[in-house]
Amino acid sequence: MNLAAIDIGTNSFHLIVVRVKTDGNFEIIDREREVIRLGEGNVGDIKFINPGAAERAIATLKRFKKIADSHDAKIRAVATSAVREALNKNEFIKQVYEQTGIEIEVVSGYEEARLIYLGVLKAVPVYDKQVLCIDIGGGSTEFAIGKEGNLKYATSIKLGAVRLTQRFFPDFIVTKERIKSCKKWVEGELYKITREIKSIGCEIFIGSSGTIMATGLMIYSKKNRKSTQPKILNNFTFTYKEFTEVKKNILNSPSPEDRLKIKGLDAKRADIIPAGIIILDTIFEKLKIKELTISGYALREGIIIDTLQKEERRAGKPKLCDIRFDSVNNLSESCNYDRTHCRHVAKLALDIYDELSGELNLKNECREYLEAAAILHDIGYHISHSQHHRHSQYIILNSELLGFNETEIRIIANVARYHRKSHPKETHKEFNVLTKRNKNIVRKLSAILRLADSFDRTHSQIITGLKIRRDKSEIIFSPEVKNNSSIELEVWSFNRRKALFEETFGKKAKVESVKLT
Repeated sequence: MNLAAIDIGTNSFHLIVVRVKTDGNFEIIDREREVIRLGEGNVGDIKFINPGAAERAIATLKRFKKIADSHDAKIRAVATSAVREALNKNEFIKQVYEQTGIEIEVVSGYEEARLIYLGVLKAVPVYDKQVLCIDIGGGSTEFAIGKEGNLKYATSIKLGAVRLTQRFFPDFIVTKERIKSCKKWVEGELYKITREIKSIGCEIFIGSSGTIMATGLMIYSKKNRKSTQPKILNNFTFTYKEFTEVKKNILNSPSPEDRLKIKGLDAKRADIIPAGIIILDTIFEKLKIKELTISGYALREGIIIDTLQKEERRAGKPKLCDIRFDSVNNLSESCNYDRTHCRHVAKLALDIYDELSGELNLKNECREYLEAAAILHDIGYHISHSQHHRHSQYIILNSELLGFNETEIRIIANVARYHRKSHPKETHKEFNVLTKRNKNIVRKLSAILRLADSFDRTHSQIITGLKIRRDKSEIIFSPEVKNNSSIELEVWSFNRRKALFEETFGKKAKVESVKLT
């Protein structure tokens, strides 16, 4: 099996294509990088992806797809800061899909940091160490603290080499006054984060991606003047003293043309490197880092690892697992509602899903979306009973569900929202932004969730399981009922809520053949 990962960053797009080995490891068989400057034209927050940047992005993604297709590799494309912030991101994502066939996943800053940590663990032997991973990109900087594969802290901050260049060095010229202003800004933005990191503590500091890789290459070139410079450094460690020499060379070179004379500096980074160096310098100072080790792997390799982990877990219809389960459970525990009911509804929903799996025509991960939505469908209950489905949707949409990307979170939120009241409609904003394929997923999963919820209308878990049989025109549900209990209210609720199921699956739904347990 071959897989391709595309990192859609603020400064550049990266592609790697890997061949997956039988033991679960992988080897990179192709890679490409293209500087896009997706956030150009924005100062501060990235409000819009402008037409020129979008055109460059699509042209590059078309080339990346051809490369992936030549290796018969399945593509997973992840977008970070620029797309995450842009007000026109949905239009951009739709445009990309229509012109390239690539479906973009937008991940939160927290999820981005987690994926980076996964990539680092594959490249640097620090699994059993408490490590801080630092990744300075074009639009944001990610920090992740982990040990033995468990993430203890992760965050993303809007400090990036492109973003700060546009704010403080718009013409790419460096002056002492501009450096001073930029430095003060970075210190202010990093204050709270560096305090939190110091309180947690770290044994080793690892750096990855653009600015840090560029810094390492300049230091390497200075130390190894006669050797050929590698494209990527891995497990290369440099000291703060070595860094300060590079910093001095960069910040004492007023223009990009001057900086091009510095050995080891990528010409495509000469304009934005001062801002990146200032960010890295401030991190070194505030965290009192003595040395930093470079990871040649970061987000895109993390995407590959995450994809492989998900594929492995999906064998044999697993339940929601590991990091996804923890994040759903943490959100669940933070809200005041009937958790026993919701977890029982999740069980019934999965019973229905598994019974109908042959005709659902859905990907394996949709089972996890249904389980998450079922567990969380009532979390808005403590805000308002009559509108709790809408509040549940809002809470899910605005929560950090680690392990899920933005599109997946939106699917889960919509499924939870439609467990009662209105059916999915194009006039509903959060439903309308979904692609046609994802709208279909929401309709099918919410139709199942509505029925599962109806089967525990009394919140007493008297229906313990479900069996389903079907004929040409009907889908017949046979509940398993405990203690000779009456399920009159459950059947009444089922008949009230079955319309979406019947519309979606094109068959009548009814309850019969109650089995006592």
